[in-house]
Amino acid sequence: MAAEEAKRRIPVAQGLPWTTDKPQSLSKPPVKEQTKPINIKLHTEQRAARRAGYNYLVASKINSLEILRRFEEKIMKVIEQEEIKNMRKEMVPKAQLMPFFDRPFFPQRSTRPLTVPREPCFHLIKQKCSISDQPYKFHKYFNHSMKSVK
Repeated sequence: MAAEEAKRRIPVAQGLPWTTDKPQSLSKPPVKEQTKPINIKLHTEQRAARRAGYNYLVASKINSLEILRRFEEKIMKVIEQEEIKNMRKEMVPKAQLMPFFDRPFFPQRSTRPLTVPREPCFHLIKQKCSISDQPYKFHKYFNHSMKSVK
């Protein structure tokens, strides 16, 4: 009796009920025909071909511009050398003329009238003088208040 009680205490998973149905046999799917691969041109291949043509075009243009630049540099160098040759032929050093010792230079007094000095009179200026606003109108603030010095 103790053994039966011990069996009852141990939980045992219950099995699935037995079915009376026959096991189903799955039918095999029908065999399909073998697929044939299609030759596909990808967009990346077309783009790579166009890009290679463009790269060749740019490289040939850069190369031709470089050749043209070198040719122009050679021409400019030849022209400069010709100019230097001509300048050396033309620029022969010449001596200074001898001064006339029999007629020495005497400076003459000017015939212009002397400038009359004026004394500024700052107490008559009532407007604020702002040089930064109008730098060329500075004379309007001071000219009217100048008196001549005697």
